[in-house]
Amino acid sequence: MFQRIANIFKGFLGLFVSGLEKRNPEALLELEKENLRKQITQFNQGLVAHAGLCEKLITQVKRQEKEETDLKAKAAANLRAGNQRLAGEIALELQRVRAELVDNRAQLADAETTYKELTISRDTAIKTAREKMEDLRKDLDDLKMKKALAEMNEMASGMLTQIGGSGDTISRLHEMVEEERTKASGRARVARDSIDTTRFKEQQAEREALEDMALADLAAELGMPVATPASSTPAAAEVKKEMTPEA
Repeated sequence: MFQRIANIFKGFLGLFVSGLEKRNPEALLELEKENLRKQITQFNQGLVAHAGLCEKLITQVKRQEKEETDLKAKAAANLRAGNQRLAGEIALELQRVRAELVDNRAQLADAETTYKELTISRDTAIKTAREKMEDLRKDLDDLKMKKALAEMNEMASGMLTQIGGSGDTISRLHEMVEEERTKASGRARVARDSIDTTRFKEQQAEREALEDMALADLAAELGMPVATPASSTPAAAEVKKEMTPEA
């Protein structure tokens, strides 16, 4: 029972963590970079230990090579001097040193080969991991750009729908302005039709008659003939008749 509850809890926790990772992939990428740095550090520590072993074998091989040279010289000197027993002991020791030297040289060769292979493996793994992370970073940048573009397109689509809708504010305002403009045009027409132009015409005819009379008087004073124009309207003729003195 407790195991089943623990499994359910782990499942919910896994879903929660997965959700966090999806919402913040950049943080997950940075975490992977940090893990890679730690792995490289640990690998390099092991590589350092292996390099130390190689250096130890190199030192031991050099020491044994020198010891081989010395033993060979001693054995030869004692053999020339007739000290065969001592020369034999030295020769036996020389064989032991040469056997160890062969074994150490083989170990050194294997250690050097392993060191080179480990170095190549490390560099290849690091290069591959970095390439994958760089590709992932580019994918994340492209994802963010596409998300931003999608949001802008959705926003633009929503704006077009709202602005172009039948019940939006701009349409209502246009209808209100058009209605008020129509009312104003109607009021102007009604006001224009209600103006009495008869009085204006009478005043114009009276002014023209006065002008004709003034011109006739000036012509008589100057002794010049002048043609009296015919009145264009009955009102002008009436005004001229009233203002002409009787004989």
